[in-house]
Amino acid sequence: MSTKFWIVSLLVAALPAIADEADTQRLTASGQILNEIMAAGDKAIPGDLFHKAYCVVVIPNMKKAGFIVSGKYGKGFATCRNPSGSGWTAPAAMRVEGGGFGLQAGGESADIVMLVMSDKGMQGILSSKFTLGGEASVAAGPVGRDATAQTDATMHADILSWSRSRGVFGGLSLQGGTLRADDDANKALYGQKENNADILTGKVKPTSDASAFLDPVTKYGGESRTS
Repeated sequence: MSTKFWIVSLLVAALPAIADEADTQRLTASGQILNEIMAAGDKAIPGDLFHKAYCVVVIPNMKKAGFIVSGKYGKGFATCRNPSGSGWTAPAAMRVEGGGFGLQAGGESADIVMLVMSDKGMQGILSSKFTLGGEASVAAGPVGRDATAQTDATMHADILSWSRSRGVFGGLSLQGGTLRADDDANKALYGQKENNADILTGKVKPTSDASAFLDPVTKYGGESRTS
């Protein structure tokens, strides 16, 4: 058996471990982003909105490529309030794709946070793929403790979204983008194929790595949803 065959075999065997490590790091990064954004005080996501959210989605380091024709791509995680009435579900891996929503020209990147504010929005998150602004309305989220009263028009959106790029944080509309399940990342995290609907309705138990993301979500979103 050739040396080349053994090298290829070892590389193939290592791929799941490499993927699992990358997804675990992304899960940790998602929690760190929430901690950093919410630590900004008057420039953070309003706490009352976080407590009213049905689900939370964080996409670390969403990329943009192109200048005139732009495309965006990012991978992250979602969690929803547990149907049991307390706590949050295990994280479900998500991918966001699309063009035309708001990053600077050139190879920019941004951290994205979405709060799902309605049952309609949550049903979109549970599906295998849906279009932001299509099946569920999406709007740029307000910033700051008093921002909710000043931007009441956005409170009717199914999903509110924010971005942080080069240290600047603010509302960002993801209109026209698509959000879908990342099946490969779910398989890497849970050791078997799991769909987002099962994960986000509490049918899948969180792994030990999930606390890096779920602890900040619970800290800022509370154990139970407020009306």
